Amino acid sequence: MRDDGEQLGQFKVRSLMRELDLVSKQPGSHAYKRATIERPDIPNVLNREFDVPAPNQVWCGDITYIWAQGKWHYLAVVLGLCARRMVGWALSEKPDAELVIKALDMAYEQRGRPKGLLFHSDQGSQGGFNRSSQHL
Repeated sequence: MRDDGEQLGQFKVRSLMRELDLVSKQPGSHAYKRATIERPDIPNVLNREFDVPAPNQVWCGDITYIWAQGKWHYLAVVLGLCARRMVGWALSEKPDAELVIKALDMAYEQRGRPKGLLFHSDQGSQGGFNRSSQHL
């Protein structure tokens, strides 16, 4: 419409949408469950020491959500801290332990089944990345 010389602003768009019986639809808000307890029994071995000298010594993981095809999808990512690159990932419609296991399995297989690896995540409640630091 602007290309045709029409002035277009929010009130004009609202008026045209009403005239054409159009309704704007936004995705609903998203909220993870909050963790109810901290896990002092699982120590934070990494302790914010993010400079790692060699690959496959320390991996980190987290889950995020993506709105696609009219619903929320969940992406679990495993990062190698040495190069700060993704070493594994998985996508699912549920943020559960299976999603996390798939991401870790992918990383583990793609990186040649490393030994003595430290895996670190926050203590979120999303079904699996709920450990501070664990040796694998």
